[in-house]
Amino acid sequence: MPRSPRRRWPPTWKPFLRWRPFLRWRLPLRWRLALPFVAVVLVTMVGLSLYLSQQIRETRQAEYEARLQAEARLLGSWLRAAPYTQTTVAGWASALGARVTLIGADGAVLADSAADAATMENHLGRPEVQQALLSSMGSSIRYSTTLGERLLYVALYLPDRPDGVAFVRLALPLSEIAARVAELQNALLLATAVASLLIVSLAFLIAGWLTRPLRQLVADVRALPAGQGATLAQSASYDEVRDLAAAFQAMTSELQARFDSLAQERNKLATVLSHLADGVLITDATGRVTMANPAALRLLGSESKGEDGTTALDELVSEPHIFSAWRQARQTGRPHEAMIEPAGKDTMLHVLASPLQNAPFGPVLLVLQDLSQVRRLESVRRDFISNISHELRTPLASLKALVETLRDGAIDEPEVASDFLQRMEVEVDALTQMVQELLELSRIESGQAPIRPEPVTLDEILSGPVERLRLQAERAGLSLDLHLPPEDALVLADLERIKQVVTNLVHNAIKFTPSGGHIEVAARVSGSEVIVSVADTGIGIAAQDMPRVFERFYKADRARSGGGTGLGLAIAKHVVQGHGGRIWVESREGKGSTFYFTLPLAQG
Repeated sequence: MPRSPRRRWPPTWKPFLRWRPFLRWRLPLRWRLALPFVAVVLVTMVGLSLYLSQQIRETRQAEYEARLQAEARLLGSWLRAAPYTQTTVAGWASALGARVTLIGADGAVLADSAADAATMENHLGRPEVQQALLSSMGSSIRYSTTLGERLLYVALYLPDRPDGVAFVRLALPLSEIAARVAELQNALLLATAVASLLIVSLAFLIAGWLTRPLRQLVADVRALPAGQGATLAQSASYDEVRDLAAAFQAMTSELQARFDSLAQERNKLATVLSHLADGVLITDATGRVTMANPAALRLLGSESKGEDGTTALDELVSEPHIFSAWRQARQTGRPHEAMIEPAGKDTMLHVLASPLQNAPFGPVLLVLQDLSQVRRLESVRRDFISNISHELRTPLASLKALVETLRDGAIDEPEVASDFLQRMEVEVDALTQMVQELLELSRIESGQAPIRPEPVTLDEILSGPVERLRLQAERAGLSLDLHLPPEDALVLADLERIKQVVTNLVHNAIKFTPSGGHIEVAARVSGSEVIVSVADTGIGIAAQDMPRVFERFYKADRARSGGGTGLGLAIAKHVVQGHGGRIWVESREGKGSTFYFTLPLAQG
């Protein structure tokens, strides 16, 4: 059965998803069924309480404001009918039940029912006064420093200014509104508590009734291993749970069949591991060995110790580097590998430690590969390179000494001798450079020999090797041509190393082309790279030999297995790959061969 795709939650839900493990594993099912209903009721009641409180507050404030506006107009008519005094102002305040303030046109307080007008600051900048200037009537709610509480202010502008009064302002405290809102909130809180209690009781009753069959089913399922689940489907009280019980019974039969199949596969795996040449070892989260095949015990030198789950890894492993690889894989949760040469043994092991669960501090798989034979083969090849290099170095040094002696004199025809000696010196220098590159073959393959590319022209790369080998080609009865692209292309290359590649390819073409043949060196631009080709009309390469011509020391068994060490094409391959290029060959036996390699173009 295919797995359903993993559900992806919106990023805004991440804070709420932190509670999922708690709700899923810590709370019983009936709690998880009941709590959403309780939460909905509480949120609804709280929201309703806040909404009604705000509505009542705004309604009461609007009523107070309308009342003060009407009383302000009434007070304005009283001022037009009779002059005011401090006593009349106090009387008006008592009759209206509000604070009364009379303000002049310049903002000075003329009279106030709650404070001494002489001590009060200018009121022209008050919000309600400024609003009244614009629309004849203004209002605001703010804190009064005189009375020490929040008040609702309403100001009326009197353009005719009876007795010099330009503004009549009335104010009422908001404490009554706050008291009414508090009464409503207390009533809503009580209603919320009662409703929540009822909802919680009802929700738990319903949840308990719904989950009772599931609890019975859990008990029956737990009895299945003991063979007591024969009437599992009949114990359910309603169809859904009955279907679930039947599914559990079917699953039990399927699991038993799968367990039998896994047991067979385990036996097969044990047989394979017992005959495997590589060592395989598995440890649990505590470092105990739970499985080790005979090859692992043999490589570790611990044939006498078993895999019963009680043997610690450090009791089997005496080599600290193996234990270190296991420890790093266990602590980081990532694979770790190492090449190890145990002390006192002529062996080399490749160790791969890989966590089985891709998590730290879990089971770890150790794979041990014996690479001793591979190391011996590599050692033989490296010794061969060293020996042939030393053998070539001695005659080259002698030839160099002879050239220097000849240049000192003993030649009857100085002009001819000088030209001849110069040619010999060039060849000697070239051979010396070739020997040095042979000594660096191991460094090239291991990446230790640095490649220093710089922009160079194709003419610099190809002309030197072709001209230097032209005389050799003519002596062999061959024609050697060079074709460069018309555009002046610059490539990124280490000039001396790439010239050595061209020299090796042209030298091979001369070597395996019969007299009368033709060799062509060409280059062309293709996209972001340059393709260099060396084509000959020689004897070609057999189809079975072509995949291996670039291997170190490989020589075909046919005509192309003439002299040489078999290193030239291997050196060419690693140098080209070090430049980020490719090298390949196309050939037909008896029809000639064409070697290609690429170099990246220099940007700009």
